[in-house]
Amino acid sequence: RTVLSTMHITQLNRECLLHLFSFLDKNSRKSLAKTCHKLLEVFQDPVLWSLLNFHSPVELKKDNFLLGPALKYLSICWYSERVKVCNIEDWMKNNFQKDFCNRHENTVTDFLLEVCNRCPNLLSLTLSGCGHVTDDCILLLLKNCTNLRTLKLENCVRITDQTLEAVTLYGSSLQTLHVDFCRNITQTGLERVREKCPSVTLRAERSANMIPD
Repeated sequence: RTVLSTMHITQLNRECLLHLFSFLDKNSRKSLAKTCHKLLEVFQDPVLWSLLNFHSPVELKKDNFLLGPALKYLSICWYSERVKVCNIEDWMKNNFQKDFCNRHENTVTDFLLEVCNRCPNLLSLTLSGCGHVTDDCILLLLKNCTNLRTLKLENCVRITDQTLEAVTLYGSSLQTLHVDFCRNITQTGLERVREKCPSVTLRAERSANMIPD
């Protein structure tokens, strides 16, 4: 008769475990890592962390991921009604709105500064709904992540022509630039990028046609 044997997950080799972990989300990876030292070592393998996607600023403060030189693709996209609050000019915000923004105002920026320091091999960055990210932050990223090929900014209201100027100065590896719904981008800034960086695929949906602050 046939005898069925069972195998514990920790009996799998490193390659198989990494493959298994690659299908899990960040929370599931962290939960598995807590069960034993072998799975913790798999969780800490840089190979596992070449791509990171975040869907709210809160997720950036969790400890369910690793940030390091292996990171190549980063996306922080916040699709929420709360984004509208961040997009209001500061002088128009009421006290409740100011308090809401103060609680997370530096969250994305602080995280991106960590990326500048720890992820020099970043190839692609997508930011959407990140209303507190500034030109200075993108400038630092372009200076530190010199291999960056794709930069997509959507609904980032504090981004101005200064970011476009930084692209012309430090975006030597850049191939794709999107600045959609960034209302403080101007037609003049876009034309300068086209002139200085003709090889860059540039898209600016609605940006230069919106009313600036």
